[in-house]
Amino acid sequence: QVQLVESGGGLVQAGGSLRLSCAASGRTFSNYAMGWFRQAPGKEREFVASINWSGGTTYYTDSVKDRFTISRDNAKNLVYLQMNRLKPEDTAVYYCATADAAVVGRNERAYKYWGQGTQVTVSS
Repeated sequence: QVQLVESGGGLVQAGGSLRLSCAASGRTFSNYAMGWFRQAPGKEREFVASINWSGGTTYYTDSVKDRFTISRDNAKNLVYLQMNRLKPEDTAVYYCATADAAVVGRNERAYKYWGQGTQVTVSS
């Protein structure tokens, strides 16, 4: 059974940084792509970033490019989202997800397994 557990969320002032982590278990982590999504209050869940099985290919939504970095450590079964220069509009619950594929982009329907989410709140 695939399990994903996010951590690292919290309250930060605008301009600050946070690093989210997602610990995966239940299958061979290094075979599959990973992604981060977020859902702000009253809004639909949206794609943030994804990374392929090796870490060599990444995708980002335009609003976080040059501020957020997705990475993975296949030896530790961890995926990270480093978030810099945070803005109040980044406030959301952030979800880690994985697909049954080595490379996946922004298509939410391609992701099969989801974590419970971690709250990120950016104050102005």
